[in-house]
Amino acid sequence: MSAAEVERFRRRLLARRAELMADTDTASDAANIVELDQTRVGRLTRMDALQQQAMSQENQRRRALELTRIVQALRRIKDDEYGYCVECGEEIAENRLAVDPAAPLCIGCASEREKGRG
Repeated sequence: MSAAEVERFRRRLLARRAELMADTDTASDAANIVELDQTRVGRLTRMDALQQQAMSQENQRRRALELTRIVQALRRIKDDEYGYCVECGEEIAENRLAVDPAAPLCIGCASEREKGRG
């Protein structure tokens, strides 16, 4: 992979990291604790608020995971290890990186990992 291609992926990773950081700042209120004051909120509204809170917390978890993957990919770029599978060391297909620039695994290792979970 050429230096220009790595730089293109680095810029995409940085842009996505900035986007996720902005989303994290605006979404933190939705994950706050839901008040259970029955005099102010009806049962259905409270259930809806709890569901919204759970969804917000899951979104925060996913954003944090994606941010971690992006930071690791940026570290691999810095260490000149970007584009290589962290498990087997084989080159990750450029098409795979085009879909997910933070991908740490080649398609073979990713498939094996998924088989182990299923």
